Amino acid sequence: MQPVVPLTDREFVQFQRFIHEAAGISLSDAKKPLVSGRLAKRLHHLQFNNYGSYFQLISGGAAPEETQIAIDLLTTNETYFFREMRHFEHLRSVLRERKQDSAPFRVWSAACSTGEEPYSIAMVLADLLPAQGWEVLASDISARVLETARQGHYPMTRAAHVPPEYLRRFCLKGIEVEDGTLLVSRVLRECVEFAQINLNAARLPSLGKFDVIFLRNVLIYFDAETKRRVAQRVLDYLRPGGQLYIGHSESLHDMGLPVRNVAPAIYRKE
Repeated sequence: MQPVVPLTDREFVQFQRFIHEAAGISLSDAKKPLVSGRLAKRLHHLQFNNYGSYFQLISGGAAPEETQIAIDLLTTNETYFFREMRHFEHLRSVLRERKQDSAPFRVWSAACSTGEEPYSIAMVLADLLPAQGWEVLASDISARVLETARQGHYPMTRAAHVPPEYLRRFCLKGIEVEDGTLLVSRVLRECVEFAQINLNAARLPSLGKFDVIFLRNVLIYFDAETKRRVAQRVLDYLRPGGQLYIGHSESLHDMGLPVRNVAPAIYRKE
């Protein structure tokens, strides 16, 4: 049994500052057990006997791979296919009302976690648009979850909200040792591009413009000013008239952003 290493209040403040500077995430004091629990295995692996030594390692710049591991561990990632179904119903209505256009319909899943969201988007687009008529970019700050997303292999429990027709068309059901899992079809996986992007970076890469952006369940982790900056930064990539989807526990109210609320957690860029 591994010895329990206590996380002091001073060390916890250091990690609060670290993840805020790295990802814009504000950890409340109530998250202290979460931080110690998620980092404990790294301390054991590296044979450190205190969290201060680990903090020095990840903040000193000499171990970028370990710094990324720490960011991965301190980033909350919880998702499933077709989460908040009304957003996907609204996306279907947008696609049905769309006029014929030679340019591909582009969607950005800006905090894609382990990939269930962008694959859900891709299923809807593949259902309603021609094969060459759409593109999906999926990004996250965590290298670990992006690797899972690229594989497209999930427990079947994550697929409880996937329409049965989509399960048949776009997923392979696991058998024998893979029983209880599903694999997103290779054709669909190849239609989704994954990229590691930190939404809190001062400058984002050149991504082009999007018709729809999903920015769901990420703003809730930021303080007010970081939330406004990230939302504005992301909106710069949305075409006028495009749709922005955020989490139902989030809001862009009183931020002075060029958007109009058209439905719960759905905004249109003006």
